[in-house]
Amino acid sequence: MSSILDSKTPSGPLDQKWSKHKQDSKLINPANKRKYTIIVVGSGLAGGAAAATLSELGYKVKCFCYQDSARRAHSIAAQGGINAAKNYQNDGDSVYRLFYDTIKGGDFRSRESNVYRLAEVSNNIIDQCVAQGVPFAREYGGLLDNRSFGGAQVKRTFYAAGQTGQQLLIGCYQALNKEIASGGVEMYPRTEMLDLVTVDGHAKGIVVRDMVTGEISSHAGDTVLLATGGYGNVFFLSTNAMGCNVTAAWRAAKKGAFFANPCYTQIHPTCIPVSGDYQSKLTLMSESLRNDGRIWVPKSQETAEKVRTGQLNPNDVPDDERDYYLERKYPSFGNLSPRDISSRSAKEVCDEGRGVAPTGLGVFLDFRDSIKRLGEDKIRASYGNLFTMYEKIAGTNPYKLPMQIYPAVHYTMGGLWVDYNLMSNLPGLHVLGEANFSDHGANRLGASALMQGLADGYFVIPSTVAVYLATQKPGAVTTDHPEFKKAVEDVSERSRKLLSIQGKRSVDSFHRELGLTMWDKCGMARNRDGLNEALEKIPQIREEFWENVRVTGQGDALNMELEKAGRVADFLEFAEMMCLDAREREESCGGHFREEHQYTDADPEVQSGYLSPGEAKRHDDQYCHVSAWEFKGVGETPVLHKEELEWETVHPSVRSYK
Repeated sequence: MSSILDSKTPSGPLDQKWSKHKQDSKLINPANKRKYTIIVVGSGLAGGAAAATLSELGYKVKCFCYQDSARRAHSIAAQGGINAAKNYQNDGDSVYRLFYDTIKGGDFRSRESNVYRLAEVSNNIIDQCVAQGVPFAREYGGLLDNRSFGGAQVKRTFYAAGQTGQQLLIGCYQALNKEIASGGVEMYPRTEMLDLVTVDGHAKGIVVRDMVTGEISSHAGDTVLLATGGYGNVFFLSTNAMGCNVTAAWRAAKKGAFFANPCYTQIHPTCIPVSGDYQSKLTLMSESLRNDGRIWVPKSQETAEKVRTGQLNPNDVPDDERDYYLERKYPSFGNLSPRDISSRSAKEVCDEGRGVAPTGLGVFLDFRDSIKRLGEDKIRASYGNLFTMYEKIAGTNPYKLPMQIYPAVHYTMGGLWVDYNLMSNLPGLHVLGEANFSDHGANRLGASALMQGLADGYFVIPSTVAVYLATQKPGAVTTDHPEFKKAVEDVSERSRKLLSIQGKRSVDSFHRELGLTMWDKCGMARNRDGLNEALEKIPQIREEFWENVRVTGQGDALNMELEKAGRVADFLEFAEMMCLDAREREESCGGHFREEHQYTDADPEVQSGYLSPGEAKRHDDQYCHVSAWEFKGVGETPVLHKEELEWETVHPSVRSYK
């Protein structure tokens, strides 16, 4: 039976909710904090920041990551920057403007109170990171520099060349290492969470596998924090590292945690195009490049064909034969239009036969004009490492020839449902960063992922975790509880089953087949017929997987194939929920583009020039809610629960960037 979910948003004016909530929340005194054990799964910016900060506050922390070091968390791959409302440029920015841009960028499908809190604490993040020594770019006079990102008309993005995520993670890693050295954090690298343990309906521990020895063990705590990233690798080809997966979140969902808005996946417009079937992942070129690069394709199919086949150097295409389509369609934002709109526009021109990559799926990102205006040295100082990376992968010099880019799966806005305290519907289970759903609605604006991860880890969860812990007796549950023994047996049996099948197909072949199905039917564009086809196909792939997959090696040793098999098995279950969510949401919003729901020439918004044909068409009267799905069994239809989105300060409007 479905229900209406309570976000536990505090009452009062929007700009006072967070302060009021902290003032009203229960506290735990320093001596008592030492009695509580907090399990943190994930050591990227959200998990690492949370583990370090909670340890500094006095809690005992156990932190788990499947990488060989927290230093290798996927947060390292976020290149472009981090937003904050400092208004150093004096160009009209404010906490409210950052809040509104984020709400609008998410196509009015975010929770208002969480987004305002995110904007509010953004300034503290910059101060924290500067104090840690993060080498943000600075202007000549020594002040921190800013650049623009998509969906904003102000410069609010702080950056460290093209490696912002890496530098932020080093700062977080130093804080974490300090706490490890002091004994406040017990670190478990090369350890993968394979199940959540619940006792009397509360999350009280996890079951893990040592990825080196294969040993399966359990750990008890007073609360569990998941900070395990997103599920973009359900598409097989994505900008995510190959190890990124949905396993921790999905195993929590199978224990009762609701999964919210799984159909909200972000397609990033600035990736190196696919070059062949042999590829196992795609490479992201930072959105920051769109500050100085201009995006274009030839105006005619004939010229595009000559460029694709090498008959015509792109530099020789005259300006009057170039279509700078984002500047044409969205003059107010131009090349810094939001990611969902920019991605669909690239697909549109390629579908028209004007793509420039050998496959036809690519557009140009051209720095010719910026190099003329600013000089090559200035461009090299801002983006040098990105240009070097592009040249190594694509084989052409982007200082001399325009880059080729095309949209690819990047970030996931969906995730486990959480309330204002970042606690799921499952008491004791808190979810941070990309693993939760809360801040980005149907489309994440660029430079907001690092902001959310650090906001959740450094500033939100340290205040809100006590709301739950204050109701719990510390150490009341240990691994001696029967639920831990049962969970260990279930995990061990699953591994034995995967190893025993000894079929004829590799794990990767199933993952690739699922990914292609998801991209074709639930990717950049979706429709009911395609989603129905996917919902027929996914169970078939899953059934064959459990009958015909071949997992080599042993369970009690290093076995990367077994790791992959478990993750792909979870993707094969999760993908079905994702397609169900996409089919149920009969509207287009942000990254969820249902072809049946788009503006046409008959709509007054198009006739007035306010929108272009083909823009996403929301239906606020029916779908102004969060869709939170309750798992009911493999192959069973999940139950839909809703959180109605309430608008106290802003009012949903037709989203135009013209």
